[in-house]
Amino acid sequence: MSRYVIWGIAAAVLAIAFVVIAPFFASPTTHAAGPQGLVGVAAPVFALRDDRGGAVSLGRYRGRIVVMNLWASWCPPCRAEMPDLQRLANAYTSRGVVVVGVNEGESPQRARAFADSLKIQFPIWIDGSQQYGRTYAALGLPTTVIVDAKGVVLRGFDGPLTFAQMHAAIAPLVRPH
Repeated sequence: MSRYVIWGIAAAVLAIAFVVIAPFFASPTTHAAGPQGLVGVAAPVFALRDDRGGAVSLGRYRGRIVVMNLWASWCPPCRAEMPDLQRLANAYTSRGVVVVGVNEGESPQRARAFADSLKIQFPIWIDGSQQYGRTYAALGLPTTVIVDAKGVVLRGFDGPLTFAQMHAAIAPLVRPH
């Protein structure tokens, strides 16, 4: 067989593989601009479970500002950011803000062990199929999305945030202390 025929067959196999596999990576709700691309749009609501097996949903927090942080235990920037998220939760819970950690793709046991190791007390949700990561077109972890009391996305951030950055994003949205 000539090498041109072999190269032709290889190209045809690759083209077919691309056509077959590409739809699995596409999402009709993905926006190229990352999590900021959904600003002004109603935040998607998925039925998930928390790290203890209870049913949870973003819809349950209507009337409150939600800071949703997508993370995984294998992610060093996520580990570094978690104490500041807990600090934010401590500072703003009484002012109508809820912080939710959404673990992307890990078991409830691993997520709980990670949260316990950092003394995290805010709710931990398990997104085993990474629906939120795909929806917000997370370029990596951590990704943080701020949702207003009506359920509309206000801000989206790719990458870790400091407490000062979190505070600057939340402070204008809440009632004075």
